[in-house]
Amino acid sequence: MSPLETPLGSDDEVAPWVRSLGLGPDGGSGLVDVHVHFLPDRMLQKVWAYFDDAVSHYGYDWPIHYRLPEDERLARLRSLGVEAFAPLVYPHKPDMAAWLTGWALDWAAQVPEAVPTATLFPEESVTTYLGDALERGVRLVKAHVQVGGYDPRDPLLDPAWGLLAEAGVPVIAHCGHGPIPGRHTGLDVIGEVMDRHPRLPLVLAHAGLPDYEAALGLLARHPAVRLDTTMVGTPFTEAFAPLPSDWAARLADLAGAGRVVLGTDFPNIPYAYWRQLEAIRTWAAADDRLGEPFLRSVLYDAPAALVGHG
Repeated sequence: MSPLETPLGSDDEVAPWVRSLGLGPDGGSGLVDVHVHFLPDRMLQKVWAYFDDAVSHYGYDWPIHYRLPEDERLARLRSLGVEAFAPLVYPHKPDMAAWLTGWALDWAAQVPEAVPTATLFPEESVTTYLGDALERGVRLVKAHVQVGGYDPRDPLLDPAWGLLAEAGVPVIAHCGHGPIPGRHTGLDVIGEVMDRHPRLPLVLAHAGLPDYEAALGLLARHPAVRLDTTMVGTPFTEAFAPLPSDWAARLADLAGAGRVVLGTDFPNIPYAYWRQLEAIRTWAAADDRLGEPFLRSVLYDAPAALVGHG
């Protein structure tokens, strides 16, 4: 059977399945994942503690599947065939973004597969530390509207969006209402940012979950907008944020020119990595206009182009 017709059922099957796709310009065998989390250890432990209490936050359990020491997490990504990934960091209060950005850039410099990333917060210094990050070769910026509790339309962020738009550096924004709404979440809110900065390469984390219709609408309105696949279509999220029944057809209508990129939320997912790839495979198989070209685009070509890999 072709990779399109071969269901995945375990992490052990991922690397052979990826090799069978012949990803990359030279028929290579690697994935490019734009939504992965590596954090300073104390911060990561606090994040995991938050998920340990997920029932009180979300109303359901969220067991961390890859709760491993850092070196083992890196080894697991490599064993899955991930040849490049974006380690995302994000602040929850002022005066965190600069040092987190510095940490992320220093950390990525020590890990060959890691893409240099940064983050931001609405504060007077935002263009200073983002400017420094651009000089250091940052390729992706994380904006977490829900955790940060800030309005992306804040005037303090306007020059930052403009700076990133001018530099062509993409922003992955967690801005939808899932898993629970924040003070300034909503695709209409980030849509106003895009209306002001239409050249900003914006990636809607989790495809805007649960507002998939609004995400597709924003994708149609702004050519610079993309979706990432993080947690979308897995059994876990289908339980509380199911995809539209015509999702594959809608992607075929709108997702030309690399508009969908692989993201997973590794290691903070409550299931094994293969489930995200299996969800993407089912979308590709569901519409003849997608197929293996769509798989190759989502898993390698589009995310590699987004972060300048290869």
